[in-house]
Amino acid sequence: MTTPWGDRALARFPEDPRDRLRAWDASDEYLLRQLAEQDTPLSGTVVIVGDRWGALATALAEYAPVQITDSFLTQEATKANLARNEVAADSVRLLTTQDPPPERVDVLLVRVPKSLALLEDQLLRLAPAVHADTVVVGTGMVKEIHTSTLKLFERILGPTRTSLAEKKARLIHCTPRLSVARGTNPWPHSYALPDGIGVVSGRTVVNHAGVFCAERLDIGTRFLLQHLPSSRGLGKVVDLGCGNGVVGTAVSLADPEAEVLFVDESFQAVASAEATYKANGAPGHAEFRVGDGLVGVPADSVDLVLNNPPFHSHQATTDATAWRMFSGARRALRPGGELWVIGNRHLAYHVKLKRLFGNSQLVASDAKFVVLKAVKR
Repeated sequence: MTTPWGDRALARFPEDPRDRLRAWDASDEYLLRQLAEQDTPLSGTVVIVGDRWGALATALAEYAPVQITDSFLTQEATKANLARNEVAADSVRLLTTQDPPPERVDVLLVRVPKSLALLEDQLLRLAPAVHADTVVVGTGMVKEIHTSTLKLFERILGPTRTSLAEKKARLIHCTPRLSVARGTNPWPHSYALPDGIGVVSGRTVVNHAGVFCAERLDIGTRFLLQHLPSSRGLGKVVDLGCGNGVVGTAVSLADPEAEVLFVDESFQAVASAEATYKANGAPGHAEFRVGDGLVGVPADSVDLVLNNPPFHSHQATTDATAWRMFSGARRALRPGGELWVIGNRHLAYHVKLKRLFGNSQLVASDAKFVVLKAVKR
């Protein structure tokens, strides 16, 4: 990536030579170019929110920025990209969306996230640290910036305008107004689960901002909950890509002897899973881990993996994440252990499972979804 501060070698994480997707896009370039052309003072505390793969933090590392992200993979990508460009690791302060934000923000750079709720939550958390002279600039591709996006900046921080589009990217300029009545932060959000989904029917689920289907139970998870393994003695179970943790909580309630590991690359998701688990007084044994899938889980140590894999990486449609989840599950499972997957019919996960495990069994299906089981031989 060419920047006003020199070229930067960047890659997504985990790095895959076959992956043709870049670690930056035109909106990152537009923002950096604008900062240089406007001679924006980058002194004081520079905060970068929503950096996708560390492109902004790496480019601006000489200004000791604070990066705030919901993504474990983003943090790992940032570390790797700093090292790739021979920049000291401590040049960028890495914070998660669950950490207390800086007490003062002098420059706020926002890479607009896909989730409007996550944007709302982060702006509300950062607003008390913004002062009248804070420079606030948002960036995103045109298709990512909507009227609702601008209204959030306006409501929480102050008067907002957009730039002309360049290479299908746009900037958001916001002038902080300290008298803005921001309202209270509605996150995390809780609701009661519907009936007809087994042991968690009517139970409470807790969602932090940005977690998948935070307002209601998605139909895929509902279908999986209706077809979970029903036997006791499940052993060590992993809710892989746990989201708000409702699946792992259901396992724990149904089988109090089960040891359930909740894992997700989203800090918001793992916080939601832990809150959901505790809200329902689940009697089992649980561990909550933010990480890169099953990396770090010992081989041949797990009895059951439950998985609803995503098929998007930001705006890109890809099966790379699902493939890595399935591969990780096969490594972590004991011989005889099972991977249960929920997915849209058209994704043809049974083909991938047969390639990896040598088998794939249909557990349940409807017009849209399939629940598949693969056994490690």
